[in-house]
Amino acid sequence: MFYRRKIILALLQVFEGQVDKISLQKLLFLFTKNQAKPEYDFVPYKYGCYSYSAHADLTSMVSKGILTDLEKAYKCNETTNYFNTLKADDKKLMLYVKDQYGKMNADALMKHVYLNFPYWAINSVKAKEILTLQQFEKINNSRPKSEKTILFTIGYEGISLEAYLNRLIKNDVKVLVDVRNNPLSMKYGFSKSQLQRYCNSLGIEYVHYPEVGIQSEQRQELNTQSDYDKLFAVYRQNNLTKTTASQVKILNLLKEKKRIALTCFEANICQCHRKHLAEAIKNLPDFNYEVKHI
Repeated sequence: MFYRRKIILALLQVFEGQVDKISLQKLLFLFTKNQAKPEYDFVPYKYGCYSYSAHADLTSMVSKGILTDLEKAYKCNETTNYFNTLKADDKKLMLYVKDQYGKMNADALMKHVYLNFPYWAINSVKAKEILTLQQFEKINNSRPKSEKTILFTIGYEGISLEAYLNRLIKNDVKVLVDVRNNPLSMKYGFSKSQLQRYCNSLGIEYVHYPEVGIQSEQRQELNTQSDYDKLFAVYRQNNLTKTTASQVKILNLLKEKKRIALTCFEANICQCHRKHLAEAIKNLPDFNYEVKHI
């Protein structure tokens, strides 16, 4: 079993085996915030901090009978003491979370998180209800905002879905432009339908331009930077010269939405075609904007 799932099970067991769904996300957030290397990342969602990855793990454990979904809560069905399987530091942290927050209901936990971590409350539908006007203003002031027009590029290699989405939110990206030829991924959350759904749930539009991508069979045996450079030389000559219409569409989208991001897999921009696509768009007439790799 993944260690991160043991943390969820231990958390449920420490809290008498059953926790409501909103509280569980908040408790898990408070727990991971104090980990040296967090097992889960979170995004600002409609009830505050939320981990899609944790939800996926919970759903998986329900399907295996490890947990029971009680509609508004999760119940642990395991007899194994998962607290005893945790690392020493995580045991101490788990007991700290229990001691500090064990008597708080969902609203109290939400309020605590909102006041202490306002960024994670920027999309909350409950914030205005449970906070004072002054406290709510602090939430609004935590929302990333910018009117500057920027063409961003971003890769998802090596980071979680939530960390990736937070980069988009913190840069006030309005539209994610998927430039993969084949938008399927073994990495959780990054296949087209999933990524579109998660972006939309956070108010980010998603569009896909497969024609500006590189086909999978062309991406074999890329072992050195020289291999990538040869691939991109062919890409510039054979693809970018033929997809000007799509590049113009992306530029027009940038002009309309002001902050859009081209996305593909690679973290290293020098090993991804999106760098060359961004340069091609930059060289179009009427492009007077910044290009930024995040």
